[in-house]
Parts: sequence; C-alpha cells; structure tokens
Amino acid sequence: MTGTSTAVTRLRAAAGGANRWVVLVVLCLSLLLVALDATVLHVAVPAVTEDLRPSAVGLLWIVDAYPLVCASLLILFGTLGDRIGRRRVLLFGYALFGVASAVAATADTSAVLIAARALLGVGGAMIMPATLSILRQVFPDRRERALAIGIWTAVAAVGAATGPVIGGFLVEHYWWGSVFLINIPLMAVILPIGRWLLPESRGSDDGPWDVIGALMAAAGVLGVVLGIKRAGSGEGVLDLATLGPLLAGAALLVLFARRQKRRTHPLIDIAMFSRPAFTTAVGCIVLAMLALVGLELIAVQYLQLVLDLSPLETGLRLLPLTFAAMAAGATGSYTLRRIGPRRMVGWGFVLTAASVLLLTLMGQHDRPALLTAGFVLLGFGLQSTLFGAYESMLSEAPAERAGGAAAIGETSYQLGAGMGIALLGSVMNAAYAPGLSRLHEEGVPAAAGSAASHSLGEAYQVAGQLGGPMGDLLRNTARHAFINGLHITLLVSAGLLLLGALAALRLPRVMDCSSAGEACGAKVPEAVVPHIPVPQRVDVGSRPGPRTLPAQDRPRRRLPLPARREPAEVTGSGRAAH
Repeated sequence: MTGTSTAVTRLRAAAGGANRWVVLVVLCLSLLLVALDATVLHVAVPAVTEDLRPSAVGLLWIVDAYPLVCASLLILFGTLGDRIGRRRVLLFGYALFGVASAVAATADTSAVLIAARALLGVGGAMIMPATLSILRQVFPDRRERALAIGIWTAVAAVGAATGPVIGGFLVEHYWWGSVFLINIPLMAVILPIGRWLLPESRGSDDGPWDVIGALMAAAGVLGVVLGIKRAGSGEGVLDLATLGPLLAGAALLVLFARRQKRRTHPLIDIAMFSRPAFTTAVGCIVLAMLALVGLELIAVQYLQLVLDLSPLETGLRLLPLTFAAMAAGATGSYTLRRIGPRRMVGWGFVLTAASVLLLTLMGQHDRPALLTAGFVLLGFGLQSTLFGAYESMLSEAPAERAGGAAAIGETSYQLGAGMGIALLGSVMNAAYAPGLSRLHEEGVPAAAGSAASHSLGEAYQVAGQLGGPMGDLLRNTARHAFINGLHITLLVSAGLLLLGALAALRLPRVMDCSSAGEACGAKVPEAVVPHIPVPQRVDVGSRPGPRTLPAQDRPRRRLPLPARREPAEVTGSGRAAH
C-alpha cells in the first residue's frame, strides 16, 4: 500500500508540477546515450579491425548487431512496458546498457564484441519506446507535450550527429574501447536518479500478454531489417541470403497483424492504422529517415574520401546540421501551433528537398559555405518534418497504447534508416560503377577496374597498388564517377522528399486540442479532477491536477469519458526526430 501511494505521489508531482521538466531532462539523457551509441563506433572501425582482426562477416556484425537487435525488439519491449510498467522496463534497460558497455569496452575477441553490441541493442530497445511513452504520459497538455517532444527529438539528433565527433576524438587520443566507456559513468548516475524521480505508468493490462505475437513481431522486423541492410551493403536483392530474410520477415509481420486483429487484447491496436493521420505520420517518419541516413552516409564518404578530411574534421563539418536540428526542435511547438501539422511536415519536406538540390553543387573542391548552408537547411527541414510527424502519431494514439505507439514510431525510424542506406546506397553504386567501365581502354588492368568499381575507398586502394600514371588515372576517374553518382543520388532523394510533401497533405490542417480535459494550454478545473484510488496501475494522461480532494469534499460530478479508441486529448494530430 505504501509503495503504491508513493508511486501515485511521484506521478502527480511529475504530471502537475515543475518536476515534469526534470523528468524530461532524465529522459533526454537516456535517449542521448542510445542515439550516440548508434554512430559512435563508425569512426572506430579501422582501429577495431587492426586490434581484433575480425573476418569480413564478423566486422559487419560488429557494426550491425546493435541496430538490428534494437529495431527487432522495439515492439516487444514497448508493449511490455504498457503491461508491467514503463519505468520498470526503462530502469532494466539502463542497467543492461551499462553492463553491455563495460563488456564491449573490454572485449578481446570479435565474438565478445558482437555479443556485447547485441546486448546494447536489447538495452536500447528497452530505453527508446519507454522514454517516449513516459513523456506522453507526463505531459498530458498537448502544447507542453509538443515542446517536450521538440526537445526530445533535438537531443536524438544531437546524439546521432555528435557520435562521430566524440568517437573520432576518443579514438585519436585513447583506444577504441573508450567509445563504450563513456556510457558507464552516465548510466551509474542516471539509474538511481531515474529510480527516484521517474513516475511509473501502465497502459491497459487486461488479458494475457501475447508472448507469441511479440516474438513474431521481433522475428519479422529482424528479417526485414536484415534483408534491407544486406541489400544496402551491395548484396544482390535476388540473392537468397537477402531475399530469404526479407520475405520471411514480411510474412511474419503480415501474420502478426492478422493475429492482432483477431485478439481481444492485442499488443498493437491495428485500428490505429485506420486513422489517416497516424498512418501518414508513420510513413513520413520512414521517408524522412530514409533521406537523412542515406544522405549522411554519402556526405561522410564525400567529406573523407573526396575532400580528404579526418574523422574528427568530418564530424565537425556535420555539426551545423545538428545545431539546425536543435533550433527546429526548440521552435517546433510554436511552429506547430501556428501553421499546423500538415504545413509543418509538408514544408519541412520541401525545405529538405531544396537543401538536397543545393548540395548538388558540390564538386571536387571544398566549398565550406555551400556545405554549411546545405547542412543547415537539411537539419532544420528534416527535424521539422520529424517533429510534426512524431507529434501527430503520438497524439493520435490512445494514452493506454502509448508504449505500442512509441514502438511503432521507433521501428519506423529504424526501418527508414535501413531503407535509406539500402536504397540510396544502391542508387549510388548503380551510378558510380559505369563511370569506371572504360578504364581498360586506357590501359588499366581489367581486374583493377572491376575491383575499383565496388566503391571509392576500394578504388583508392587499387590506385595505390598500381602507382604511377595508371594509379593517378584510376584515382581521378573514380573521383569523377563518385561525384557524378552523388549528384544522381541527391536528385533521387529530392524526388522522394517531394513525395513525402504530397503525403503530408493527409495530415490535419490545424493542431486540434478540443478534447475534454486536455485542451492546449487550458487548465482543467480542480472540481472535475477525479480521485486517484490506490490501484495496480496508474495513468498519468488523465490526471493533470496536482492534488486530489478528500473523499468527503469531492464533488459527485464525473469527468466525461471520451469514446473508446479515441486519444485522450485529441482527434487531430501533430510531433518530432531521433
């Protein structure tokens, strides 16, 4: 009884007082570590290769184990948090993330590092949807929630973009394991703070948890993401190792959706996808991440291989994108209220497409002003798009399904990232290889030209082995072919972004805050705040009042209940970025 009362007190303080902003700080720090870990290892790959000597397949799994495991388990842990408590899942995620970081930092074989990265993925899957669903509960007022989501998504962008900068600095001054060690002191601080401060909340816990469905979703997402990643790494789409996981994963997801429709108490409320705003918001997240991750990958290759910048210098060049994303997140709540979800997401896509077209002016020589302007527009446009899409998706979801909705959003984020690498990487390879097809006519050995056609990095290695005029010819030809492929890829990306702008027309025109009890910025009269009994589960979203009247003084008037399947505060839409 005492423990439950303490949880209720904690919950009220977080939802009704200034403490909710402190809760936001804790949630943002959690997300920062997860986002940072997704990219911090990239610049350490050469050092890991030299030290552990992994095979080609082993190196691929060292890099991909984290995002693959994380993406596949988001739905499982998001819906589990709705049942057993989001705070509980989040705290377990903190502990596992810290332990896995210690194992990764001290790994002496590639197998141990792969296992540690997989454990990091499990911890990340516990943390990511829990932070978003707790945020949804702690900020029942939609205007405040929009501001909180803006900050949350800006922090995600900061983590992903500063990962290479921090990783580059640590690898240059220490050893590769230091990129994991930075997680441990932060987790040691955030775990007790989170246990003391974060409110517990649950969704609907009626009926048994669908364990089989959760495993089907995990296996299905794993198969789809694995197939997409293999296609993006240059494997043939019709190759059995690529097509097999892709088809098996898609089939499992279809079976999962049919299973959820039949169940009385589903993990994921499939009916949410019948709402145009929810489905459109999820699609916009996929498209935005497709563009962002694919473009960042190509930009990193351009900065390092064409402009010959170091990993640290490359990370610093990408900082304008981060700062622009932070600005878009900080002003997103105001923008959303002023122009509404439809225009915010749509014009975000248009602005991003314009920045991509501007970047087609990149050539063989460094143009810092052009790159800075392009990255600023890219960061601001994409963050605006992701903000509006996430806010719309989350506001469309019923409060008791917040964990499941957050998991859908984060899974869409991961799928978009994988598809971006696969699709734009394939376009880049298809446009780059023909530029080297006639090298044999210039006297370059056919085997050297064939090897160089795989990537610009391999072309430089082959050119170094050839040396002399032939090596210089191969190097210059490959550089020209890469830049030509870069321009074609940017044009394709701009076309996809403009398709996203058209899709955004299905979003609501205005930010609707008309639902009882959660009008934007409106205070709920204290007389209609219901008493919170001492129950097994607590719902933050419907208790915006900071205190509860004694039983004898409570008015008998009841708070009107919204129709089932409708979100607790809104019938329209609006949200944010990772």
